[in-house]
Amino acid sequence: MKQPDLSDLAVAGATLAVRVTPKASRNVVIRDGDSLRVTVTTVPEGGKANAAVTKLLAKALGVPKSRLELVRGETARDKLFRITD
Repeated sequence: MKQPDLSDLAVAGATLAVRVTPKASRNVVIRDGDSLRVTVTTVPEGGKANAAVTKLLAKALGVPKSRLELVRGETARDKLFRITD
């Protein structure tokens, strides 16, 4: 499945609310209206799932991983990311 183009959301200072599903059958970003859902195959241990979500989201947004900052939800399924300068 091709990843959606989320480059229109890649604005410095913008926040993105993301619903994450770890241990899924595939890695995919789904744009559902105003919300984003990300599924990753990685297990949620030691921040591995967060790293996989950051990598996948950065690729879909067309920004480097270093520009994505996890603001809230390190251990929760609902996360808030900020795009930095």
